[in-house]
Amino acid sequence: MTDTVVKTALGLVRGREEDGVAAFKGIPFAAAPEGPLRFQPPARPAAWDGVRDASAFGPAPPQAPPAPGVPPIWRPGDGMDCLTLNVWTPDLGAGRLPVMVWIHGGMWKTGSSSMPHFDAATLARSGVVVVTFNYRVGFEGFGHLPGVLDNRGLRDQIAALEWVRRDIAAFGGDPGNVTVVGHSAGAASVALLMAAPAAKDLFGRAIAQSVPDGYRDVADAERVTGTLAAAAGVRASLEGFAALPPEAILAVQDAPLTGPQAGMSAFGPVVDGDLVTGPPWEAMREGAGREVDLICGFTHEEYRGIAPGFDPSGVDLAAVAAAIGLGQDAADAYRAAHPGRGDADLFVVMMSDALVRMPTTRVAEAHARAGGRTWLYDFAWQGAAVGAGHGVDVPFVFGDGGSRYAARLLGSPVPDGFAALSERIRTAWAAFATSGDPGWPRFDLEHRRTRIWDTTPRDEDYPLAGSYRVWERRGG
Repeated sequence: MTDTVVKTALGLVRGREEDGVAAFKGIPFAAAPEGPLRFQPPARPAAWDGVRDASAFGPAPPQAPPAPGVPPIWRPGDGMDCLTLNVWTPDLGAGRLPVMVWIHGGMWKTGSSSMPHFDAATLARSGVVVVTFNYRVGFEGFGHLPGVLDNRGLRDQIAALEWVRRDIAAFGGDPGNVTVVGHSAGAASVALLMAAPAAKDLFGRAIAQSVPDGYRDVADAERVTGTLAAAAGVRASLEGFAALPPEAILAVQDAPLTGPQAGMSAFGPVVDGDLVTGPPWEAMREGAGREVDLICGFTHEEYRGIAPGFDPSGVDLAAVAAAIGLGQDAADAYRAAHPGRGDADLFVVMMSDALVRMPTTRVAEAHARAGGRTWLYDFAWQGAAVGAGHGVDVPFVFGDGGSRYAARLLGSPVPDGFAALSERIRTAWAAFATSGDPGWPRFDLEHRRTRIWDTTPRDEDYPLAGSYRVWERRGG
């Protein structure tokens, strides 16, 4: 391991080179969002003198642990200086390597680039410069406040991409060849940024892994803010929330998750009419982002990763269909579309469709319909502990078989076949970032060809035709 120094626009940074990859961590791309900058759009950070140590990740954004018993990645003493990024490069002197920028998921309320399963050294060895970064999550990033710009977390993402355009050449990357990659909330971010004029020309390619539904109109976001304010005992105003430390907001952040606001997160992109005009596929149908090459896809059993351990036996399929807006008669339509499968299996199919697979399909269709170059995939590999569940494709992209995240989804030891399929996927992602061709046929509205990621990858017609017909009949 050796130290190496790079000059950025704001000052020198010292990283570490190991096994052919240099890593730089905790580089600020925006000022700490605290004091007068709290709940404001990201501001440019101050320059520094001397050489800044970039061997350790910066603090995570304020957040609660994602589940009981999981160690916290943010504590009150960590503060708010969270808007930092990390760079892995296989060749500092190359100058024109393709760049991949990763946006993490986490239901808009958790996640950090410091999580071990986002270590990008293995991915960088595929011949790309990789950037990961933090953005504000939860109320800090997506809470609605009167007189304050919405979607601060998305604006943080744009600020990180602006840093990439300005500084990535110093790390061997090509600022004119940037691919944005994201999973779950990160995939929705990718799609929203494709459609956002504020992000135009910051990247030319995109990979959206499991695009979820879930966008809040202003009225809904106002109700969430009101519920949180009541729970915290403050006014629903900038002054009221600015008086609360982040941990006080985190203590009540799930208060809105009852009744009509129920769900896994009270937060998400707000349809502000500015940065977000609606679900991304609506803007894409009108041509937004068609100049960006796009890979998007889903895992075949998304719900098994979203709610691992949930027992669907005895579920009322008609009630579920009604709850997701299909109508009770859709239960029979699902049975007809998937003959021979019991209601427990059909529940997983239906929820996978509703939460991720149909939204991702809408993105692919809208992009292709507008003339964009589009590729679709279905991750169907069944070697994991949660089947082909939500998130199981992430360790394959990073070549990660040893993290806690990977063990939870894949099991331990890593199943046979992981290494070979991971290498295939990393090769495809890197090829797409390099040339715009991942190595399988494009998706179009006539042939709808889809890459099936399995032990032996193959290309087939769209694999969700039965479910798709049910949703199309109901305007889904």
